[in-house]
Amino acid sequence: MLVTETFLHDWTGRTAAPLRLVESVVKPDWVDEFGHLNMAHYLTICDQANWAFWNWINDPEQTIEERGGHEYVIVENHVTYTGELAEGAGFAIETQLTDLDSKRYILFHRVLDAGGNPSAENEVKCLGFNLETRRPEGWRARVGERLESILAAHSVLGRPERSGRGIVLGKR
Repeated sequence: MLVTETFLHDWTGRTAAPLRLVESVVKPDWVDEFGHLNMAHYLTICDQANWAFWNWINDPEQTIEERGGHEYVIVENHVTYTGELAEGAGFAIETQLTDLDSKRYILFHRVLDAGGNPSAENEVKCLGFNLETRRPEGWRARVGERLESILAAHSVLGRPERSGRGIVLGKR
């Protein structure tokens, strides 16, 4: 199993809008021959934000073992690249919950450089999933309540401009 950073945060009931659960630096093995963060590793760092969010809303059950197989899977993913991050550069990820139902949610991540400038955006659709049955499942009660609370807090942000967009050649 791949060992990743988990960015654990305690649930306090207070929700920043947007959330900032990940702050880190670009690792040397994430840099490509062009001298910047490789496109695939934007997904790596955004996946850290996915895990940080999931661990946070499940607190105090912040490990797979503690959650007893009640997890999530990513069923759709879209990334746009708007800047560059070089090796060793600091970055932060702002996360916004934009939509929710009984077993799915959508997160919108903004990757920001150390100066707060956007480097990428990532939209992710997540599905509640039971690792024991290998089937989709609804949110456990505490997680569902927390997701509703976060969605209400994030509603003041409005929908991000690029949210829900696919790939096109024409102007938007």
